[in-house]
Amino acid sequence: MKDHANGWTAGRLLELSGSYWQTCTLHTAVKLDIFSALGAQSHSAQAIAQNLGADTDATARLLDALTAMALVIKKEGRYSNTPAGTRFLTRTSPEYIGYMIMHHHHLVDPWSQLDRAVTTGGPVRGRVSSSDEAWRKNFLMGMFNTASLTAPEVVKTVDLSACRNLLDLGGGPGTYAIHFCLHNPRLRATIHDRPTTRPVAEKTVARYQLTDRINFMAGDYITTPVSGTFDAIWMSHILHGEGADTCQTMLQNAFSAAAPGATVIVHDFIMTDNMDGPLFPALFSLNMLLGTQGGRAYSEAQLFDMLAKAGVGDLKRHPFCGPTDSGIIYGRLKP
Repeated sequence: MKDHANGWTAGRLLELSGSYWQTCTLHTAVKLDIFSALGAQSHSAQAIAQNLGADTDATARLLDALTAMALVIKKEGRYSNTPAGTRFLTRTSPEYIGYMIMHHHHLVDPWSQLDRAVTTGGPVRGRVSSSDEAWRKNFLMGMFNTASLTAPEVVKTVDLSACRNLLDLGGGPGTYAIHFCLHNPRLRATIHDRPTTRPVAEKTVARYQLTDRINFMAGDYITTPVSGTFDAIWMSHILHGEGADTCQTMLQNAFSAAAPGATVIVHDFIMTDNMDGPLFPALFSLNMLLGTQGGRAYSEAQLFDMLAKAGVGDLKRHPFCGPTDSGIIYGRLKP
């Protein structure tokens, strides 16, 4: 029977329930680097299997499933990339998004334990070991993948033309610092993040030939005041990782390095004040439940309140809306 309120049917519910089969197929193809193996040529399943050191029959089944998903083309028993496979899933492509897909792959196990997280009210995913370089690289470069889709548009709409020193707090690989500097030739930036982030950030900044304008400052901005003086502070997707009290401390630590009247910009997944959407921020809030002690997606009203308590005035919601319903709030630090 159809639920006329939202269009759900038994068939649609079962399709949703089994959609992880396609997800796992994509994850496996990226993990095995199938699309790079296909390259610009067509290949037999046997040739791809030999390239991967995999079983031929199982590889053929995977390639056939990818063909059914319209991610691979099969013609006369040979397989080749689709334009999307070449553009987004081949490792040598500048638009490669495989790192974020592999980050999603690492989240499959904790998401399968969501019932336990809801029952206990606490995380089921342990903290990442400092030795887990593969996880860390996938996370950081996944952030770069995602931000690279958004940053070029954001920097056109966020006016930093009067600013000279930008603090990219928790900036990871520095994607936003890079694009803000590219868009504002007189701007310099500092990426402030944990020491383990430095190698990826410095490599990424060097790729854009901005090492003379962007530096990396290692530290724990959650527990320690930030040093320096900045007339713009950019915080992208860091508040959702902490509980409200810790967010308040984080803001105070960041603003210790702010010049009077500094521009403050928060970019994050923003819930409605009724906390019932949009969909991606609502799901992301569950993701934070799985892996953090207090992290969550906050509403616009909650973020306004945090920033006001930290001394930010003239708060406004920017009209920007990202592809995953991310939003921007900005204001100026009171003297």
